[in-house]
Amino acid sequence: MSNRIRTSIRRVSLILCLIPAATHADSPHPVSAPDTVTTAPVIVVGFVGGFVSRDDMVHGPVQLAAHLRHDCPPGVQVEVFENRRREAAHAEIIRFVDIDRDGTLSAEEKRNARIVLYGHSWGASEAVTLARELGSEGIPVLLTVQVDSVPKLGENDKDIPANVAEAANFYEEDGWLHGLPQIRAADPTRTHIIGNFRIDYKANPIRCDQYPWWDRFFTKAHTEMECDPKVWAQVESLIQSRLPQQHR
Repeated sequence: MSNRIRTSIRRVSLILCLIPAATHADSPHPVSAPDTVTTAPVIVVGFVGGFVSRDDMVHGPVQLAAHLRHDCPPGVQVEVFENRRREAAHAEIIRFVDIDRDGTLSAEEKRNARIVLYGHSWGASEAVTLARELGSEGIPVLLTVQVDSVPKLGENDKDIPANVAEAANFYEEDGWLHGLPQIRAADPTRTHIIGNFRIDYKANPIRCDQYPWWDRFFTKAHTEMECDPKVWAQVESLIQSRLPQQHR
């Protein structure tokens, strides 16, 4: 992780608050974490965008996963996947939630699951799609976070499924490739939309020197959001503040 991103992230209160970003139309505010079973497992799964490799440390989702692994206590598993490997991510979540390792999820194992999903670009779309798949199996999701979400063909990244307790969306509108400006709850009585937070990179550009020139030229703002340390600091704070009490 670059020193700039590491420094920015470490300044964030991991539990109580988010960094207020001057470039946001609004800033997300933590909501009290739901009551949880003290023995509940916690798994955080991130997805990278485009054709990025899951271990490419230049990219924000990969850096965030590494930082969470370093800071999170035992009992919290953090994984990151390529967006084309949603099935593998799904299988890993099922394996993790299956506490007794009998190959079948009981009603209690499903109910006690604590899952957080996040992603950038196509990866954000995959996070919502995976949440929807888990919902069809009766598995709840604590939180989804979309960063400049771009839907894949046939996917719906706008409507957050009812099994998701909370969801947040960060986006920009400065280029031809930009994120989803608004997400909404399929069932507002079950899902709280923390907010849709617009970033203005025309007013506050970000240097992304480690990215290929074509990314910086053709998808400038989309790339700036991926390498914006303030955005990923806020994503981390959201994740940390939603972890069950015993895992903070």
